[in-house]
Amino acid sequence: MFKLALGIFSLSYLFFPLTSKPSKEGFDLTVKVTSLQHSKGLIEFALYKNPAVFTQSGKTHRLARLDAKAPEVKFQFTDLEASNYAIVVYHDANSNKICDKNFFGIPTEAYAFSNNVRPKLSTPSFEECTVKLDKDKVISIKMVY
Repeated sequence: MFKLALGIFSLSYLFFPLTSKPSKEGFDLTVKVTSLQHSKGLIEFALYKNPAVFTQSGKTHRLARLDAKAPEVKFQFTDLEASNYAIVVYHDANSNKICDKNFFGIPTEAYAFSNNVRPKLSTPSFEECTVKLDKDKVISIKMVY
């Protein structure tokens, strides 16, 4: 009887092999945004891969919007290929899906860049904000109000 049971188990293994979790193709980049002053509106996470279009609206590699929840919100970009990326985050307090700016083009809503780069007179470069992704990574960005 034992031989028969062992034989059936062996045959079932041939037809129904033990399955393992498929190997993951890409990497995950988790972005944690801290220092949110309030929970009104949305937080937009813009992920850029192409330096030539960095910070240009509508030209992101990936984009996500989440409800703002002070004091922090996080989002995970999944299945990304190994590469250099840069992130722009802004707090869309009025939920109009636009980073509002004043007459001089300066944002009137809170914003932040990867590597916590703080712009001085102009938008930072892609290189200043680059996050090299060659493994799963978690980064933290502090919102600027």
